[in-house]
Amino acid sequence: METNKVKSILESMLFVARKPLRLEEFIDATELPADVLTPVLEALAAESEGHGLNVVKVAGGYLMGTNPENAGFVEKILHPKEEARLSPQALETLAIIAYKQPVTRVEIERLRGVDSGWVIDSLIAKKLVREVGRSDAVGRPYLYATTEQFLRHFGIEALHALPPLPVSEAEQETVFKSALQESPPS
Repeated sequence: METNKVKSILESMLFVARKPLRLEEFIDATELPADVLTPVLEALAAESEGHGLNVVKVAGGYLMGTNPENAGFVEKILHPKEEARLSPQALETLAIIAYKQPVTRVEIERLRGVDSGWVIDSLIAKKLVREVGRSDAVGRPYLYATTEQFLRHFGIEALHALPPLPVSEAEQETVFKSALQESPPS
């Protein structure tokens, strides 16, 4: 088989591999001997040096990966910053859920004094809140609680790290309206 064809096959295999491929795996897949594959793999590694994609020998095999010098740019694509800010209504609802969880929509609306269905739906869509079951109350309404994404979003280690909730309902309402503050984007 022509060297350029072997190179093309190996590049394709490296491109889709999720782990370093050992020489034996190349031999099994291509049915070519090691003395044909090894020089081509070494040539691919040498040719790719300094390019956006590198073929590197690692962990007993070969792997295609991005150039480490480009890591910052790749990171921006893989993990874009979430610029989505939460409205005051969403923050208030989220604070109620965080402190009272598990909590029903009726309980949230009683505390807020307004319909909260759309706010809860938006918090679920943002993966800050999730349904955690059903209440035993009449109609068996959904129970809502915060998620791990909620903790990450606000930089909270665990729910116990939230400031203590005051005893009086008037003070609680103040906490619900101001408890969660988003940090400005960096």
